[in-house]
Parts: sequence; C-alpha cells; structure tokens
Amino acid sequence: MVRLLRTVTFKVDEELKKKMSAVKINWSKYVRGAIRRRVKREKRRDAAEKLLESLKSGKHIAPKGFVNKTIREMREAR
Repeated sequence: MVRLLRTVTFKVDEELKKKMSAVKINWSKYVRGAIRRRVKREKRRDAAEKLLESLKSGKHIAPKGFVNKTIREMREAR
C-alpha cells in the first residue's frame, strides 16, 4: 500500500531551530510519531468521556471490547 504524504509546516524561533540542528534527529519522523501518539490519546479521551456520559445517564453500555482494549493500550504505553 502506497501512503500519500502531505506537507505540514510550522514555525519555531531561531534559537530553537539552532538547538534542533545541533541534535541529530530525524525531526519529520519524530513529529509524525508525536502527532500519532497525541491523536491516539485524544481518541481514547473522547471514548472515555462518552462512556462516562452513558454511565451517568444510566445506560451503562460500554462499546464491545472497549475495556479490554483500553487496559491493553494503557499497559503497552508504560
């Protein structure tokens, strides 16, 4: 499968750019990973909020596999 990559641009101040240049890291790869982790965390947060809302409303319904998946993800994130 071919992944089509899109360009995202952001700005940093000159001092930070100099510090980044001194560190031998593939910044594009690092930022992509950081964004993936954040998106994943936000999705989990949203799912947890929906679950709490349903628990408060008395529905008490968790999506199938949600608890096991969440526990597994939390353990792997350690």
